[in-house]
Amino acid sequence: MKRIIVCLKQAVDVTQLKVDPATRQLITASTPRKMSDFDKNALEEAVRVKEKNAGVEVVTVTVTSEEAKTVLREALAMGADKAYVVFEPSLQDVDTLGTAHILVETIKKIGEYDLVLCGESSLDSFSGLVGSRVGELLSLPQVTSVRKLSVEGDAVVGERTLEESVETVKAKLPALVTVTREINQPRIPSLMMIMKASKKEIVTWTLADLGVDKEKLASKIEVVEVLAPKTERKRIRITGENAAEIADKLAKALIQEGVVKR
Repeated sequence: MKRIIVCLKQAVDVTQLKVDPATRQLITASTPRKMSDFDKNALEEAVRVKEKNAGVEVVTVTVTSEEAKTVLREALAMGADKAYVVFEPSLQDVDTLGTAHILVETIKKIGEYDLVLCGESSLDSFSGLVGSRVGELLSLPQVTSVRKLSVEGDAVVGERTLEESVETVKAKLPALVTVTREINQPRIPSLMMIMKASKKEIVTWTLADLGVDKEKLASKIEVVEVLAPKTERKRIRITGENAAEIADKLAKALIQEGVVKR
């Protein structure tokens, strides 16, 4: 094995999303971005394979319409050797098929590889389509939703959980694998790793560099509206003569509402 390519997404940090109370629309413009959690698991697994196999290079690929150097530097600090980013402001509305198409052209331009790793989904859109589409467009055998991975000679072995059983799948390299969050605990880069990352290369390409026609990236999916769930408080006030009476009324109310059981 010589090279592992990891597909990374700069995603909205959903833990810091805010909602417009009047319209229930999500406020994403000012929401911080970060490396998608599942992709971070994929990168961690690539680095672990690299540590067990001398001479393996780990490179990352990111498609974005925004500045992503913070995410790329984090990836390099975690152990990636090189980062490639396709940056175009016009990519903001590209759907999963368009993203997969760009990733495929980027991977082809990078050249030889043995394994492509992706997160099984992203926490902001959670479509779970990009990894499989990349594998299909590259005509690669693919193993999805892997919770345990190993490389055995010229093959990759993935373990995944089904509804009532655990399945082990073996595929010949080169192959594409998508991983779940259960596969590992991503490392926190040390100060030394962060300093080393500053010397690693980030390669920026445009669609023109890849020879991709923007017209072919027209979204096939139209997102009509994204709204936060409508929630209203019941505004029930519990009163009593003393703390014991209030506590008793509160307990009965919680049981009645089904919040707690007897």
